[in-house]
Amino acid sequence: MKNNHGGIFGQGFPNDAYAKYFIGNSYLNPLSKEGEYLPIANVTFEPSCRNNWHIHHSKLPVGQILICVDGEGWYQEDAIAAVAKEMDFVSPAVVMVSVP
Repeated sequence: MKNNHGGIFGQGFPNDAYAKYFIGNSYLNPLSKEGEYLPIANVTFEPSCRNNWHIHHSKLPVGQILICVDGEGWYQEDAIAAVAKEMDFVSPAVVMVSVP
């Protein structure tokens, strides 16, 4: 596993399974076991990598918690409200909670 960046959790492996949701290269390092109630993963973005608008489907109303552990970037929760809501700047220790 490559660990040259990715913060305290390590970079992980090329995020090939979800590459269609990214512009640029990203890496995925699962931190919980597959099938656990609350999936936890470290996603590392290469410089200038961007995540496309997408939705997370779940049978459970768990939402999503994003924690910036390294680097900096921008976050916007709702594509429909994108015109009305400014993007939030994120840097290490910023926590974003997305309700289902």
